[in-house]
Amino acid sequence: MAPAGQWVILVVSSLILGIIFQTFHVPAALLLGPMIVGVIMGLLGASVRIHPLFFKISQGVLGCMIAQSLSPSILPPLLNDWPLVLMVLVATLLASGLSGWLLVRFSQLPGPTGAWGSSPGGASAMVAMAGDFGADVRLVAFMQYLRVLFVATAAAFVARMAMGDSASLAAVVVWFPPLTWRFFVTVFLAVAGVWLGPRLRIPSGALLLPAIVGAVLHSTGTVTLEVPEWLLAMAYTLIGWSVGLRFTRPIFKLALRTLPQMIASIIGLMLICGGMAWVLTKLLHVDMLTAYLATSPGGLDTVAIIAAGSHADLGFVMAMQTLRLITILATGPAMARFISRSAVPASPPS
Repeated sequence: MAPAGQWVILVVSSLILGIIFQTFHVPAALLLGPMIVGVIMGLLGASVRIHPLFFKISQGVLGCMIAQSLSPSILPPLLNDWPLVLMVLVATLLASGLSGWLLVRFSQLPGPTGAWGSSPGGASAMVAMAGDFGADVRLVAFMQYLRVLFVATAAAFVARMAMGDSASLAAVVVWFPPLTWRFFVTVFLAVAGVWLGPRLRIPSGALLLPAIVGAVLHSTGTVTLEVPEWLLAMAYTLIGWSVGLRFTRPIFKLALRTLPQMIASIIGLMLICGGMAWVLTKLLHVDMLTAYLATSPGGLDTVAIIAAGSHADLGFVMAMQTLRLITILATGPAMARFISRSAVPASPPS
């Protein structure tokens, strides 16, 4: 089918599924609908792709949305309970290391590929760094975005269950509010993050730079960021398509031999992170949904979208997710080397 026809099917199908999800009050409906349609079309052989620049700009818009929820008030809980926060970070790091070790030990994946593929950080950052350490970038990307798909679906389900009947009481969305000069400042901030991120070598900089700078501007009253719903919807959709369309038929065939081990590794890591969330609810004054999203194993952008579409504490979620991303980036190379040396892959069946 010609690319024009593929785009029509992609847009129309995503719109229909997104509306269905919104009708049933599924959090992040405009992310999950396009993501699922993208996966199906990718596996059916669609050739259309989202340009990386549009994906980065969408992350920048998401960063500006996150900035509206970040404030100095999220720091005291993290600082006052830093031993617990550190324990959760270390436990997640060890869990991902164990997951990668077992994956390499009981599959045919090379050590670096298993290690980077199972790292619960920002998916795009993990894929970008994996090639520098001898990993098969195609398989790392498949593992990372397979986990994003699992985590996004599970997190949306948990959010829907946690919200219960209150989901139907959500405020009426104003899709096209009147725009002011603050909107153009917001767009400039998003684009600046996309441009500066790679130059400053900040992993996930397109998302984190607008989030951090925007939070400072927003919380100090310098500029009130303005992110209209139609712009957020476009960003969610582009991120969903970008993730979904990565699931191509060739990479699926390449990963098929180790797919059961990959899925077991993802589910195991999700269960361990869910256990950490339960611990957080017992020791900190956070609800289960906030704790679950804060400890959920990535990706940073999809978890943020789901948190924003529910009653979770977005500031706390993003603080925990960002801290974990930084920790994973700092320890990832050493973890990959350790797994490569210590996990001897299982012998192929004769």
